[in-house]
Amino acid sequence: MKKVYLFLIVFQILAVPSMAQLSLNFESGNRAIEQGNCWAFGSVSYSNLALRISGNWSGRTNQLTNPSTSACWIKTPWILPGEGNITMKARLENTTGTSRGIVLGYIPYDPSAPNPNLEGEKTTFSTYTFPTPYNTLVQDITIALPPELVNSQESYKILISFIGQGGNSRAFADDILIPGTYNSDPSAGCLPMANIEDSDGDGVADADDAYPQDFYRAYNSVFPSANSFGSLAFEDQWPSRGDFDFNDVVVDYRITTVTNASNNVVEITGLFKLKASGAGLANGFAFQLDGIESNKIISVNGNNISNISNFSFSENGLENGQDYANVIVFDNFFSVMPKPGSGIGVNTSPDAPFVDYQTLTTTITFISNGTAAPGGTIHINQVAPDIFNYYIFSTQQRSREIHLADGLPTNLADISLFGTQDDDSTPAQGKYYKTSNNLPWGLHVLQGFDYPSEKNSVDEAYLYFNEWAASSGSNYSDWFLNNPGYREGSKIY
Repeated sequence: MKKVYLFLIVFQILAVPSMAQLSLNFESGNRAIEQGNCWAFGSVSYSNLALRISGNWSGRTNQLTNPSTSACWIKTPWILPGEGNITMKARLENTTGTSRGIVLGYIPYDPSAPNPNLEGEKTTFSTYTFPTPYNTLVQDITIALPPELVNSQESYKILISFIGQGGNSRAFADDILIPGTYNSDPSAGCLPMANIEDSDGDGVADADDAYPQDFYRAYNSVFPSANSFGSLAFEDQWPSRGDFDFNDVVVDYRITTVTNASNNVVEITGLFKLKASGAGLANGFAFQLDGIESNKIISVNGNNISNISNFSFSENGLENGQDYANVIVFDNFFSVMPKPGSGIGVNTSPDAPFVDYQTLTTTITFISNGTAAPGGTIHINQVAPDIFNYYIFSTQQRSREIHLADGLPTNLADISLFGTQDDDSTPAQGKYYKTSNNLPWGLHVLQGFDYPSEKNSVDEAYLYFNEWAASSGSNYSDWFLNNPGYREGSKIY
């Protein structure tokens, strides 16, 4: 399923699980709330007495004078069991009695069962015995989920029974955690939800999971879309205006962000289609992930570096000396897409042979097999499209960066060039890589861009370009479209 960049709103209801974990902490103070979410109780009430275990409320049983598992109990809603341990806290109210314990069992869903809840036969899988001599200390209890339940994709209930004989004592319980996914439907008499396949057990239904067989991946977010590319076009004569034909580096892109069931970024894959370069000298192409530190990334693969001696890379493939992660996609356009032997550059002179586009696929890994980079995880909300700070640089001079309008220079950029020749960058005002009348050296056209042919200025090919730029994008925001009167077609490649 494709996921676009969205804001997630999460509502928390007591005793309703987060992903892959069912919990009961009694803090609602009202048993009816949990019953509304399909929990069931037998001779167990909510108590705020001094012996409560944590928070303001705990569960409290009746007197433990019956060895039967049907006397005092807590029963979960239907769950799809996960993997791990059931944990809880418990304590006795006083120290009398001859036996005190907690019995755990599971109940399978049985659509043919002769009861309205369609509960099958209970199976006991563990008994916890309170240590003797009896005391009122809090006991931390850990019990492994039975192997036959682990990731079974079948609906079960867990029955927690409190048993005892002799004396005069009750038990308190709290902070119950059970690995599994909530699978009850309160609107259908608390029967299991419609059978939902989750082949990899990550808590995301197969129908919604882009990777139904991969526990560590769940969603794809694609920009601009799975069926389109955005376009980037640069003029490489900065800080001089140059010929302003914006065909010195032309690259189309599509970015796919893969996230897991928790919406943490697993990897980002950039599909970069090299289309044209009318440059006299070679240029490289890169992007900075603004705000994302390098230690959040495990590795970078798929880039094309023809002369590694021009760079200093860390072990994860990112540039050293940068505050934020910088990915060099290629360092020399012509090493990926050689000149055809005539004309200027590649695919900018109409009379020269056409060269097939070349595609590079660059993958940035944030989480590998469930393990995040040393700097921790990145949430999908931190990876909006505008953090991709694209730029080109001279193959012969790495520090000569040319960004999109108002794109921040990286730590390795030569900022002494700001304000020279035609550049009117004013860092104090947040203005970068623009002339005095707001003309840029880099273009980003989300819908795709038909670039000018060699030596044809972009404002001669696109008749409303200057008005768009001078207005900071307010006027003629559709300047690049093939509308009547918008273009001079003979000047476009």
